[in-house]
Amino acid sequence: MATRLESRAASPPLARRQQPASPTAPPAVLVEGVSLSYEARDGARLQALAEVSLRAEQGQLLAVVGPSGCGKTSLLELLCGLCAPDAGTIAAPPAVLMPQADLLLPWLDALDNAALALRIAGVKRERARSRARALFDELGLDGFERARPRELSGGMRQRVAFARTLLSGKPLLCLDEPFGALDAITRAEMQRWLERALAAEPRTVVLVTHDVEEAILLADRVAVLTPRPGRVVRQLEVELARPRTPGLGAVAELRALALEALAGAANR
Repeated sequence: MATRLESRAASPPLARRQQPASPTAPPAVLVEGVSLSYEARDGARLQALAEVSLRAEQGQLLAVVGPSGCGKTSLLELLCGLCAPDAGTIAAPPAVLMPQADLLLPWLDALDNAALALRIAGVKRERARSRARALFDELGLDGFERARPRELSGGMRQRVAFARTLLSGKPLLCLDEPFGALDAITRAEMQRWLERALAAEPRTVVLVTHDVEEAILLADRVAVLTPRPGRVVRQLEVELARPRTPGLGAVAELRALALEALAGAANR
């Protein structure tokens, strides 16, 4: 029977705030008037996104929330250059997509899974493993380098997947429901862990989630999308110190505003 390994205690959380941008500095991500459609199995043309405009500054975490099927994943694919918009423009740095499923290779140990992006880029195995190993202690994975994916908890598998994402070296991280498959306790632990990881390895991040409170807890800005075709109905600036407490004070107020925007969009 597979052994389920748990990580050792994590270090205290670190506050992460983006550096103040220069007044003339362009945003890291700029999406203007973007629309996207695709062909369904029955041959019909379905519109996923309609005239979406949003932005993220250097070092910011932009969260995108909306109902299932509203085009959130399509937006990440556009940012990563995996498809092209029907209309509008996108300006973004080189990006890497981290899907909801960790997609770890079962025949590789945790270290080689984390080093996979480097190996694909042509880095020699020992050099790639050395660079991955340097992240393991920082990400609470020290001691689990030789563990196979089946021996790791869900949260630890996501950390390995995130290490692989960081080691890609891309300045923009596109995270698609990275904690959606986790139980509530593990999800809360992983939210705190993500804050620490981004404090240690700052990047610009676009995070897709259906969890409005998760968006408020993690993001510098939250974009709310309508049902398909996805349109931005509201953007909320989250100017709160970290770490943030779920369900209390300004977090609860911003959550209520986002939920109000979602409900209003659904009733249109």
